[in-house]
Parts: sequence; C-alpha cells; structure tokens
Amino acid sequence: MFGRLVMVSAVVTGYVALQLAVGAGLDLRARDRSRDAPARAAAFVTALDRYAAGDASARAGIREGEAWFEDNAPSGESRSAVLTAAREAREGKSSLARERAAGLAARVEKDRAVLERDLGSSGTAALWWAVAAGALAVPTCWLRRHRRAGAADIVGLVSRFAPRQPWWRRPVFLAASGVGYGLFATGFFAVSMAEREGYKQPLVAQLLLLPCGLATLGAGLLILRRSRPRSVRSAAQALLADGRTPVLYLRSFADDATTAQVDDGMPVNVHSREEQLAAALGAVGPVIAVGMPEEPLPRLGAARFYLPRDDWQPVVLRLMELSRLIVLRLGLGDGLWWEVEQACATQPARKLVLMVPAGLPGVAERLDEHLPTPARLDKTVAGGSPISSNSSISAVITFDPEWTPHVHPVGATTRRGVRARLAALAERLGVASMVVYTSVYREVRAMKAALAAVGLRKRTMTWRANFAAQASLWRGVLLVIVLGLLGWLMFRTLLLLDPG
Repeated sequence: MFGRLVMVSAVVTGYVALQLAVGAGLDLRARDRSRDAPARAAAFVTALDRYAAGDASARAGIREGEAWFEDNAPSGESRSAVLTAAREAREGKSSLARERAAGLAARVEKDRAVLERDLGSSGTAALWWAVAAGALAVPTCWLRRHRRAGAADIVGLVSRFAPRQPWWRRPVFLAASGVGYGLFATGFFAVSMAEREGYKQPLVAQLLLLPCGLATLGAGLLILRRSRPRSVRSAAQALLADGRTPVLYLRSFADDATTAQVDDGMPVNVHSREEQLAAALGAVGPVIAVGMPEEPLPRLGAARFYLPRDDWQPVVLRLMELSRLIVLRLGLGDGLWWEVEQACATQPARKLVLMVPAGLPGVAERLDEHLPTPARLDKTVAGGSPISSNSSISAVITFDPEWTPHVHPVGATTRRGVRARLAALAERLGVASMVVYTSVYREVRAMKAALAAVGLRKRTMTWRANFAAQASLWRGVLLVIVLGLLGWLMFRTLLLLDPG
C-alpha cells in the first residue's frame, strides 16, 4: 500500500510539473510576442490622434494596431484598452477613443511586468515540482525492485505453471476494458439522471436520455464481459505487482460456478462473488488460486495459475509454506480434504481460514475428524444454514496457536455508525443503490471478525468488498477524469507548439 501511495504521488507530482512547465512555456512565448508592444502602442496612439484630426487614412493604422494587440498582447489592461478604443473609433467616437487609449504606454509596461513575474513564478514552480517528482521517482523505483525481489521465490514457483499468452493480448484487452468502463459509467449515470431528473428535462431530452443511456450501458457491459477475463493478470504478474506474501485460496473446482455468480444488490452489477472476496482478502495480500485445468479463460477474482492433474500436491504444499494466509472453502472432493489435512498437519494454526458452505450435509462431521479440537459446527451454526438466505457460506473458522477453533456465523447486516450515516446521505442524494450489502459483504464481515479473534486485524476488508461490487462504475469515473486531465494537458501542449 505504501509503495502504491508513493507511486501515485510521483505520478500526480509529475503531472503538475508538466502542467506548470507548459504554462511557463506559454508565458515565455507570450513575453516574446509582446516585445514590440511599446512601439505598437505608440503607433496606435498616433493613428488615433491622426484619425481624430480628420485623417481618414489613419483607420488602417488603427485596424493594424487592434489586430496586433488581439493576436500578440497578453490579457491585461493594455489589450483591453486598445480593443475598446478601436471599437469606439469605428463608431466615430474619436474623442472617447483617445480617452480610452490615454496612458497606454504605462499600461503596456505594467502588463509586461506582470507577465515577467508570472513567467518567473511559473518557471520556479515547475522546477520545484519536477525536482519533487524526480525525488519521488527514486523511492518508487527502489520499492518496485524491492517488491519484486521479495516475491522472487513464489513468483519463480508459480511462473512455471503460467500459460503462455501473446505479448499484445493483455494490453489490447486492457484498452478495450477501459472503453467498457467509460461506457458503463456514462450509461449508468445517464440512466440514473433520467430516472431522477428526467421529468424536469425538455421532452426531446427525456426521449433521448434514457434510451441512449441504456444503449451506452449495454455496450459497456458487453465489452466488459468479453474483455475483462482476457485482461486479468496471471498469478505471477499479480505477485510481482504487489510484492506482499500472498493469500492462497483453495476450493473445490465444483464451487467455481457458485463463486462466479453475480449478487443482486445494485441495479447493474458485473462483479462476481469471488471478485469481491479476493478484493477483501487483498487487505492481507494478493490472492492466488489454482485454476481449473483446460478452462478456456481464467475466472475473475483470485489470480490463477495451472497445475498438472497428476502432480499438483507438492506445489500446493510449497505454496502453503510461502503464503501468509490459507483460505479454504470447504466442500466436496478428496483433493480438497487432503489440502485440509495437510494444512492442519504442516502449517501454523493462525494461517488457516475455513469457509464453511451452507446446506452441505456431512461437512461438519468430516471437518471435526481433521481438527485437533472439534469445531462443533452443528451447535454453533444452527442447522448448518446461514442467517442470510442468499449466502453460500454459513460460517468462517479461524484458529489460535493451540488450534482452538473460533467459529463466526455469517449473519444479517445491520447498518450502524458511519455506514448508517452514509446510507442516509446516499438516500437523500438519490444514489442509495450505490450503497450495497451483498452476501459476500456479510461473509467478509464474519471473516474479518474471525481474523481479529486470532490477532489479525484488517479494518478495510468490508470496505474493499463493498467497493469491489461497484469497481467497474468507479473505474469508469476515474478513467473519464484521467482522460479529461490528459486531454487538457495535450490541448495546452498543442497551444504551445502551435507556431501561429
């Protein structure tokens, strides 16, 4: 997290330095263009005097002076005075035009002094911001190298099982995802505006806003559904990008269909349950998982790597040793229960987190056979079913160093404190649908409490899960903002490079 903050600070500082440098360049060009301002001002005043004396040929000099000041003089009193005086002269108000141009030489000098001061301040500011950006770039590069070195062992292990992809695939689909995020956010807010404010709009706007918003939203969804699975990082890439000791997520492949489901909670949601869980566990470290062999595209959520069907156990044992946390979603399958047995036999108790499925008979009894101290789920979680009817998990179990289980049932969500106030504010602003509490949110609450019971406190887990359900929307908003800032910088740069 600290490394990302430093990197973001370096990027923002560099952007500000570029904007200030472009501003200094524009000020420098304005100063060079206005070098002839004193002589032009004197010629303009002379032309006004001649025109007032009845010399009609002086009109050409007035027009020439007006055109020069309009094109070359910086915004200020002298430019305004010349343009106003020229307009008065065209209207035949010669005396008034001469009054407007009175003291023009002094105004020119004043504007040039202001321009020199602005040039000096913008140049100095650009220099200092560039120094700051360079100073931040050094720790950013060092932290990146340190991060990669820290993850070298596990990256080397996982990289052996990463499927090869064309180098262009991820950049292309990342760009496509960016388009999808932008369309999704634009369409979402257009539809929301049509629902809340449409009746206040003109009839034509009412007829266009909702259909266009729905079309834009649908296009964004279609693009995201095709591009996101093709643009995800592999496990090795995720480990290199993060650098922390990972969270190993183990489950039966048969449960992938359940965790790939999208919860109801927002009018439009494209993020699966596993994505929300992986985002929450990201408070501990990057989440990696063994992918189902021969699957055409990786599931969204935990970063995948792929093991051979006949030789996967030694790699899983090694990954258990290298991981900070082992999250096991209990279910069916002998391979999964072998993993439970090995985790209990070879790993420290506090590394293990068990997610107990709802409504799956025999799990509680089989689990107690593997644990040094029985969890007695049948007594802790009544009937093995969660309080929340749409949750696929009934309880989360963690262990203290003596293998004493701490069972935390998944219960209903109540809004308290800050969440209650945020929900009330969203209701007043008409964006209540953006304050979501999905089934995964409730599971993460139970997991957060279970981890805290054994000394691992991660306060941001529930916020991460809540944000993950809306990630496409906020990524689209952020993308629009970033493109706007880059467009503004490009526009000013083109102004600087324009020879005219």
